[in-house]
Order: sequence, then structure tokens, then C-alpha cells
Amino acid sequence: MSQHHYDLIVIGSGPAGRRAAIQAAKFNQTVLVVERGHKVGGVSVHTGTIPSKTLRETVLNLSGWRERGFYGRAHRNKQHITSEDLKTRLHMTLGHEVEVLEHQFARNNVDTVKGAARFTSPHTISVTGADGVSDFTGDRFLIAAGTRPYRPAHIGFDGEHIVDSDEILNLTRIPRQLVVVGASVIGVEYASIFSALDVKVTVVEPMPGLLPFVDRELADEFVHDLRDRGVTLRFNCKVTGAVVEGPGRCVVTCDDGRQLRADMVLFSAGREGAVDDLGLETCGLECDSRGRLSVDKASFQTSVPHIYAAGDIVGFPSLASTSMEQGRIAACHAFGQPAPPAPEFFPYGIYSVPEISTIGMTEEEVREKKIPYESGVARFRETSRGHIAGISSGFMKLIFSLETRRLLGAHIVGEGATELIHIGQAVLNLEGTLDYFVDNTFNYPTLAEAYKVAALDAWNRMPKQQRSVTAVANVVELAAKALG
Repeated sequence: MSQHHYDLIVIGSGPAGRRAAIQAAKFNQTVLVVERGHKVGGVSVHTGTIPSKTLRETVLNLSGWRERGFYGRAHRNKQHITSEDLKTRLHMTLGHEVEVLEHQFARNNVDTVKGAARFTSPHTISVTGADGVSDFTGDRFLIAAGTRPYRPAHIGFDGEHIVDSDEILNLTRIPRQLVVVGASVIGVEYASIFSALDVKVTVVEPMPGLLPFVDRELADEFVHDLRDRGVTLRFNCKVTGAVVEGPGRCVVTCDDGRQLRADMVLFSAGREGAVDDLGLETCGLECDSRGRLSVDKASFQTSVPHIYAAGDIVGFPSLASTSMEQGRIAACHAFGQPAPPAPEFFPYGIYSVPEISTIGMTEEEVREKKIPYESGVARFRETSRGHIAGISSGFMKLIFSLETRRLLGAHIVGEGATELIHIGQAVLNLEGTLDYFVDNTFNYPTLAEAYKVAALDAWNRMPKQQRSVTAVANVVELAAKALG
């Protein structure tokens, strides 16, 4: 066996790639990870998940956002926040993430090589790096190359005034006015983060609303919160062009003839797979118009049996959390190891200000499926922990089946939403009912107590004969006796 031959070659070291590599190594397989960036971690560590969330936390800390409920909107922890203030914490966090990942690879005997990979045959890749070109062969491959921002020709990107979601992390100044093109998850996150810095933000979106997969009641609350903070939202508005007229002067043109002016524009209307130079045609693989690969959703195997794909490259849901599980499942399938299927429902987290997190069915989906239901709401400002923390907005919404009392969906907008959702996740995937929340004790005072408040709100709305488990059991017993 050649020293350049591996049982598994992984292209990309993001969440899917690193989880697959480490899982395969634990099966005592030889693994090589190829990363085209300067350091391991992929888009998630360097331009995506970790940087944007670090930027968010830095802004909330320096701006004193969380204390404004007590001290007013003029409150600041630091009066004059600069781009360097934002970058300092960012670089520290990214350095730590890379160090941890390199240690994980070393501890599990996973080899890494830096360079751009390209298939030269179905079982061979060439890697072009700083030291030249090297060839590697493998029995199996996982493509986890990730995505890059979509950059249409009618947008005049210059890397400083008109930027994509990668370039905005290199900002040299904090804009006074920002236009965000696209109310995607990324666009919504950055729009709300810069709004917390008191930047005048305008969001332009061709659809009639934002985040269509989110429960409408949550989305409406979030839109109200943004508008209350002075964010301008222009729905049903398509951008036809964006140009730089001079230093700090950008003009965005819309299809209705209106023009928007700002000193910075962020274009965040989608991403596309980074597959251009992979030589997929050599293997007989084809991608769609956005560079995404089709896979079997149970195994993440492509149409070529020894090649797998996972992460953002396979499309929805394009989350770091689900990408990790996809990589693990792919590695298990590749080496004939059992891998339980992922649960039907997984949490979706949007790290905006405030956070949004959701799991299960929305109220719209429950209605569409004609499931008899009742919902309950708990507003954070009505909880004692909300008062202590100065939280004036945000709520939790729980949806229950009237027939089975099972939790159908949990939806949260507000402080700590992405952490709180996991209680709902556990109950939902374990097929728990309203009674779990009503009968159990929660720490007091906590925001998690909102689960009990929301469940009791739903209970109060239910028909009397469906409020009690005992009542339901009695009805079933009487029916059985009548039939007997």
C-alpha cells in the first residue's frame, strides 16, 4: 500500500468533514483531511458560524445591549466601539477553535494537508498547496467542501463598501448606514447585530416576509422588535443593482425605481457550493445550479457508491449542528457500522438579536395537517427571571395535540432561545406530553420556567374534558365497558 493511500479522504474540515474524519478514525481507519484554507476549520470556523456568533456576543457585551432594559437605550458599556474592538475577540476565539480542532485530529491520528483538492480519477485526488502538487488515493471519499456567498454580476462588490457575508468580517470601520440585501438567516443575523450598535439598517427582501420556515407569530414578533429599534424593512422589493459612487457612498437600486443610499451594503441573498475546481466530472458526479450535490438522505451517499457528501454542500438545513451528524452518519455507513437515523425533528437556531429557535411543527403546519391542537404562550417579561435580567420582549410558544396531548412544536424568540429550545427538543423527540411541563418543577427564577407557564396557558384553553389525563382515561374505560 502506498504511503499516500487512505481508507477515507475527506475534502473539507468544517463540521461535517471533521466529524466524519474523527468517527472513521475511531473505527481504526486511516483518514486524510484536505483543507484549502490556511488553517483547519472550514467556513464554519473562519467565515461562518463561529465568527458571526462571536461578533454578536462582542457587540452585545460592548454595547451594553442586555442592560438597556434597566438603564435605557442610551446605555453603553463602551462609548466608542471600533472595528478593532470587534476583531480582537474574534481573532482570540478563532485561534482557540483552530487549536482545539488540530488537537482533535492529532489525538485521533487523522492526517491533514493544506491545499486545493481535485479528482483526477474516481479514486485519486491531486492536492495543490504551497509545496506543490501531491497525489493521494482513497477507498472512500467524503466531500464536505462547504459553500461560498452567491455573488451575482449586477452587484458591484468591492470588498470594502459593497461586501458579502465573508468580507464583512474584515470590516475596517463600523458603518453609519447599512443596507442588507436579503432577509436570509445570515442577513437577519447581521442586520440585527449592527442595529444593536445603533447603525441605521435597511433590509431589502423580494419575498413578502422574512424567515418563511419560522412560525408566523414568532416572525411577526421579531419584525415588530426590529421596527421598534428603527430597522427599516422593505419586503416585496427586488434589488436590480448596487454600485459605489465614492468613498462611503453606495447606491442600491430596486425594481420599483427607488434608490437606497448608505455607506455600506451587505449582500446576503444565498450561497452556492464550492465545487468548481473539484473535478467532479471525473467521477461522474453532477451538481445543481447552486453547486449542491444530491445524496441519499439516510446515508449521505452520492450516486457514486464510494463517494459521500455532507454539510452545506447537500443543501437544507445547512446548519453546523446537522452537518456534524451528517458527517458521522456518512462515516458509519461507509465502513458498515450501525448509525441510528437522526430524529425527525432537530432544533433550528438563528443567532439574531434577539435569538430565534424552533423545533417541530409550526402552527401553520399543524393547521395544514388538520391536527386538532391548542397552543400556549409565555412572555419573558412576565417571568421573574425576565424582570431580574431586564428582558422586555420575547416569548415562548408551545403547541400540543388535543387528541394525544403530545408536544407538537416549541418556538422561542428572545434571550437564550437557542439554549432553552433543548428542553422542548427532548420532550418532543421522546413523545412527551403537556403533563410533563405541568407536573414537573423548574428552577425558580429561570427563563426555563416559561415552559410551565406556556403549558398551563395551553391547558387553560383546552376543553374541560381534555384537561385531565384521568378524565381521558375514564372516557376510554367507559367506552371499553360499553363495547364489552
